[in-house]
Amino acid sequence: MTTSTHLLRRRRFLPLFVTQLLNAFNDNLYKNAMVLFVVYSVYNSEAAEAKFSAIASGVFILPFFVLSALSGQLADMRDKARIIRIIKACEILIMLCGATGLVLAWHGLMTGMVAIPLMLLALFAMGIHSTFFGPIKYAILPQHLKKEEVLAGTGLVEAGTYMAVLAGTILAGWIPVEWAAGAVVVTAVIGYLTSRAVPPAPPMTEQQPLDHHVIRASIALVRNTMHESCVYYAILAISFFWTIGAVLFIQFPPLAKNVLMASKEVASLFLVIFSVGVAIGSMSINALLKGNVSARFAPASVLIMGLFVVAFHLVCRAWHVDTGGKLLDISEFVAQPLAIPLLLTLLGIAVSGGMFVVPLYAFLTTRVEPSQAARTIAANNIVNSGAMVAGSVLAISLSALGVAIADQLLLSAGMCIISAWFGRILHQAECASACPDVPSGH
Repeated sequence: MTTSTHLLRRRRFLPLFVTQLLNAFNDNLYKNAMVLFVVYSVYNSEAAEAKFSAIASGVFILPFFVLSALSGQLADMRDKARIIRIIKACEILIMLCGATGLVLAWHGLMTGMVAIPLMLLALFAMGIHSTFFGPIKYAILPQHLKKEEVLAGTGLVEAGTYMAVLAGTILAGWIPVEWAAGAVVVTAVIGYLTSRAVPPAPPMTEQQPLDHHVIRASIALVRNTMHESCVYYAILAISFFWTIGAVLFIQFPPLAKNVLMASKEVASLFLVIFSVGVAIGSMSINALLKGNVSARFAPASVLIMGLFVVAFHLVCRAWHVDTGGKLLDISEFVAQPLAIPLLLTLLGIAVSGGMFVVPLYAFLTTRVEPSQAARTIAANNIVNSGAMVAGSVLAISLSALGVAIADQLLLSAGMCIISAWFGRILHQAECASACPDVPSGH
């Protein structure tokens, strides 16, 4: 915690931390305001709501799959701080588009033909924005931080991200949609201003021509990155983790509305608890590992997460409440006998998930040369996003086949076993000294 506090007082870390925090806040304020408004105010069918939630997730994830190779090349071959400023300037225009869609939907003007397509277009553009920002926020850390600070810095970035997700999610569930429209534009402007204070981060390798053929570049990037056994298994484990996360986030709004008979504020509360839990897990694993980058706790963490997912499923299946068609507000929801067990199992999922994923991200930046860090993160994003899109398609297919939302949770629990297997193999490779450290760029 001392190291973390120390980093928050340094210009080599604080502006980047605040910029990525505002980025995560805005992403989630916009995305959740849009999904909750459409699920609760536009559609009135569990299948249609689950389908829209999955489509929204797929639209946001798709750019990671297509453009991560280009973003990784840019981040390693150009000044990272300059790219951040360009990205944050584009966010202002994107949020103006998304805010227009939200306002039109709020007024009920051309909701199906203009408002929803505009909102999805802005969400797709935010996916592109995050595709280019994601590799930089991790790859810049070994360049600006000392070796012993990288895990603490990664933990702070993860914890900050999820606390920002928490704040954005709370606001999305509680403020009127027209206020959310204004807030996303204001946040984008502030994010651009903070990005201007990020110190220069020049490329650590000679500039080379960019490969703009995204398919060829993506295949080459993944092939060139995955030959390192530790990076390979870390990426596969992270991919399955985010597939689990994608499926859970797709299910939360329709699950809250149709299974638990809960209002959008309760759906927002679910996402808040998930975010708090991951932040707790992120900081806890840093304390347990005492600054060392290791996958030692990864298999146990994700298996515990799977058990909590099964418990969450069982509580959902046992949930029976007669509201006469009325949706429960937060006070009415918490008064239900199974509400506290439900929320505790959800918190358990998130804490164990945070403990699993943070050291794996640190692996990706400390087990490769600093000049390759952004491309390693980009390769990770390609594989992650492909797995998450597959998870979204699977969720849509299960809904189309009539599988109950609560039963789809078991899919996530099954994936935890695969993630644990990859985590175990990664730890074995680490113990066999197949994962050498590389010098810090600081």
